[in-house]
Amino acid sequence: MNQAQSINTKMVLTGLIIGMFFSSLEQTIVGTAMPTIIGDLNGFSIFAWVTTAYLITSTAVTPIVGKLSDQYGRRFLYLTGVIIFIIGSGLCATAETMEQLIFYRALQGVGGGMMMPLSQTIIGDIFTAEQRAKWQGVFGAIFGLSSVIGPFIGGFIVDTISWHWIFLINVPFGLLSAGLIFAGLKQEVVHRNEKVNIDYLGIFTLIPALVLLLLGLTFAGDSFEWLSAESFGYFGGAIILGVLFIFIERKAKEPILDPSLFKNRVFAATNGLGFLLGLGMFGAIMFVPMFMQGILGVSPTQAGSTMTPMMISLIAASIIGGRLLLIVRYRTVLTAGMIITMIGFLLMSTMGLDSTVLTAYAFMVVLGFGMGLVMPTLMIAVQNEFPKHKLGAVTSASTFFRSMGGTIGITILNAVMNKSLQSNMASVTTDQADPAAGEVLQEVGKESDALFSLLVNPELLELPGELKTAVLTSIQTAWANSFTTVFLTGLIFITVGIFVALSVGNGKIKRDKKTKQEVSVEKTTVQQH
Repeated sequence: MNQAQSINTKMVLTGLIIGMFFSSLEQTIVGTAMPTIIGDLNGFSIFAWVTTAYLITSTAVTPIVGKLSDQYGRRFLYLTGVIIFIIGSGLCATAETMEQLIFYRALQGVGGGMMMPLSQTIIGDIFTAEQRAKWQGVFGAIFGLSSVIGPFIGGFIVDTISWHWIFLINVPFGLLSAGLIFAGLKQEVVHRNEKVNIDYLGIFTLIPALVLLLLGLTFAGDSFEWLSAESFGYFGGAIILGVLFIFIERKAKEPILDPSLFKNRVFAATNGLGFLLGLGMFGAIMFVPMFMQGILGVSPTQAGSTMTPMMISLIAASIIGGRLLLIVRYRTVLTAGMIITMIGFLLMSTMGLDSTVLTAYAFMVVLGFGMGLVMPTLMIAVQNEFPKHKLGAVTSASTFFRSMGGTIGITILNAVMNKSLQSNMASVTTDQADPAAGEVLQEVGKESDALFSLLVNPELLELPGELKTAVLTSIQTAWANSFTTVFLTGLIFITVGIFVALSVGNGKIKRDKKTKQEVSVEKTTVQQH
């Protein structure tokens, strides 16, 4: 049964903005506090799982919640996601061990994974195609803004209160978001058949497949070799479950990820493009603060805010891109954005020991502008291709593929960085004219953590002046060359993305004439009264 009730748009928008801001803020605010958390809870060897656990659960739940929202409505599931996020945040603040914090972060990720796609789906529900372009651009800007101020807020909270409050701050604002959505989205249109069919088999094969894949990518090459029994177990299990999932989805009455959606050219192309953008963007960007601090010598505080120019540029481009879509085709904006992103990656790959901070900022502005054009356009394009009863499924699918790209990209480019660093350290050690410097390089080059520590804290290297300078210069050279390799690898993904963007077709925003007529009638009615 379909029921439509009045919606308080301002109240809903405010609730969504608050919810999206704090759920996306959580992805950047934790990084600033991590050194303090490690010092308090210990567990340095597993601290990366504080982020990985959140990524795994939020990524796994995304396509599932989108499909369920088409059947049960956005309001119920969004409020459920907010409550889970609030509970997870509160528990994170009470963690007394690193293992507890990781478990609570996984729970928090379930809530975040429900909130992010549903907020964009609700936008698709309550606005016309033309209005979506504006608001998706605004929401893209909010995501960028959270990335800009996250490190500042995190640093301020840790310095003035305690790290526990980076999680507790989510509780009051989460409750406010839930209250606004509860009151403003009173009773929505629910696209439900008379009999609801939940794809339990799809759920029980998709989640383990994703978890095994992400666990394999996280630990392969570190805890065990890529060509080992453990590696074959993780990836083999992921492949078997993945194939089984595809088979199940083709037979299911209400599939979680409907294979027939890929018959739509825009859906297939935009999701492929989102995956490639995630591969290059999220993986490569995490190395920028390292480069700024280790090679260009900025302070740790400055390194935490190095992404600010890029994010400001991304925010501006998100808003501009939303406006451009009203007059040009998706393909034009997506291709232009990917070309600018490619130029940004190429420029970043040229940075070295002689680069300046201002040069790095300028290059990041180019990179951010390109990504800002692409990110909201992907969502707008796919939402405009399908009727409202499928918006939950297609919106969550778009978020899912980009998130998967980012998660896999981080792992791949981290492996590229470590492998390249080993190779480059061997080269600078061999090329070192001073035998004493060569011996030192051979010793310190065994651990990448130790190398980075020496970059940011040169005083740790207790050597005579000239010898110390020779060793540090060689280490910086190896790191700078490895950084170049990472960005050139990311450049490959982005270049492929340009061709995918060109395949989107000639689609553009369809102006909703019916809605305009209805607005005109409403205005006439108001005047008559």
